[in-house]
Amino acid sequence: MRIDIITVSPELIKSPFEHSIIKRAIDKKLVSIHFHNLRDYAVNNYGKIDDAPFGGGAGMVLMIEPIEKCIGRLKAKRGYDEVIYMTPDATILHQQTANELSLKENIIILCGHYKGIDQRVRELYITKEISIGDYVLSGGELAAAVLCDSIIRLIPGVLGDETSALTDSFQDGLLAPPVYTRPSNYHNHKVPDVLLSGNFKKIDEWRHQKALERTQAIRPDLLKGN
Repeated sequence: MRIDIITVSPELIKSPFEHSIIKRAIDKKLVSIHFHNLRDYAVNNYGKIDDAPFGGGAGMVLMIEPIEKCIGRLKAKRGYDEVIYMTPDATILHQQTANELSLKENIIILCGHYKGIDQRVRELYITKEISIGDYVLSGGELAAAVLCDSIIRLIPGVLGDETSALTDSFQDGLLAPPVYTRPSNYHNHKVPDVLLSGNFKKIDEWRHQKALERTQAIRPDLLKGN
């Protein structure tokens, strides 16, 4: 998989890709990440990429021309499955979206900034808009890193245990059940006996029941329609 990230602040987003699981995926050549500084496509020699909104109002808007130039140059070299815009006024990121995107080959992610981007970019070039929550960040860079992490960990060969991602929260519409490890008895706080029983049928039943209980207590909205 190849992911191209268009950003006003490439230095802000690079760090998450230099550590842990994402770095291992890059080192294994399972994914390649490419950062593109929007200022390299500025409309003048002073690096201008934004302007005041028509109709007045506070803030600045990213202009269509630099974004079109950058996307156009990328598309001239290869085809892209999705051109994604990270913005708070979009559909919230869900596990199913990450699952679907992990199957793609080439993706462009455009990071919003300031008051957003010229609406014509959204209408002409963007194929999917994603938000990571009902709140506003200074830019889309951190949101793009979250999206990439959620996608990359699902690519076969990235995680040490291929089944690990399949038991994450939300994969089956439920939160994950509690997990325990050694010691089995810590200051008289004991691991549930069923997990030490070796009876995998009963363990699966226990985990499913606990997942239901946690979901009902914390995220009952996930159970609607089930």
